[in-house]
Amino acid sequence: MKEGFLIGGGLIFAGLMLELSVGPVDWDAFRWPVNGIVLAGFLVLIAIIFLLRKRVYGFQFIGTFKAAIPALVYAVMLTIIMGLTRQEVNGVWLNNMLSFWPFVLIYVYIAVILGQIILRRTLHFQWKRDIPFLLNHLGLFLAMTTATLGNADMQRLKMITVKGEPEWRALTSQQQIVEMPIAIELKEFIMETYDDGSPRRFASDIQILTKTGKNIQTTVEVNKPVEVDGWKIYQYGYDTQMGAMSQTSILELVSDPWLPLVYTGIYMMLAGAVCMFILGGRFEAP
Repeated sequence: MKEGFLIGGGLIFAGLMLELSVGPVDWDAFRWPVNGIVLAGFLVLIAIIFLLRKRVYGFQFIGTFKAAIPALVYAVMLTIIMGLTRQEVNGVWLNNMLSFWPFVLIYVYIAVILGQIILRRTLHFQWKRDIPFLLNHLGLFLAMTTATLGNADMQRLKMITVKGEPEWRALTSQQQIVEMPIAIELKEFIMETYDDGSPRRFASDIQILTKTGKNIQTTVEVNKPVEVDGWKIYQYGYDTQMGAMSQTSILELVSDPWLPLVYTGIYMMLAGAVCMFILGGRFEAP
């Protein structure tokens, strides 16, 4: 356990040095295909560590609970700090934990440990015992890695649509103009109000044209997005001065191509939990 805590502490120290020298993790640098290459290299690294585990003591140690428990303690501590501090996209240090080097290195270390445990259990596979275990651990590994690396490819844009005028341009959070693969025309803005005049419901009747030839007439509401060609379209805002007479509707367009892999990992963990419940006393802890 002492070695495990020393390794975790060393990773946090190394992370602090990186934070001071190069700044926070620049996730934008991991856009496709870089994140795909990094993921492939990471899997190869895990395989090499596993293959050399009998020759290198440190590699063998990584696959034990003596490494896993201290790593989880550090991860929980950092996650609690993240929950207690205000997180901002452009924040620094503790105010942007997802780009804070110590936080990232600890979770990378946990992913390596997970990989070693999964490979070791696969080598001595017994289906009644190991199916729930592998579903849980493979699901967690898949969700962790794809959610982290896929974050670089996520796009969240705003599109300002005016009634009767097709729009194919959107704005980033830095107010940069992006030409979209879809065009949206606002047909009608809809607002329902309470007796005091405050908005109860607002939505947009829109027409969507895509480069693939789709012509979709639909209604977008708050919390009821429309999905077209990998883009989710949300109702975001409107001209508050005009209220129900608004001729403008603000839509949010979100693309997250790695999200299906993240969901796959989550569903695998749920399936593992169901298998554990079904197998009951036949399940053996690792």
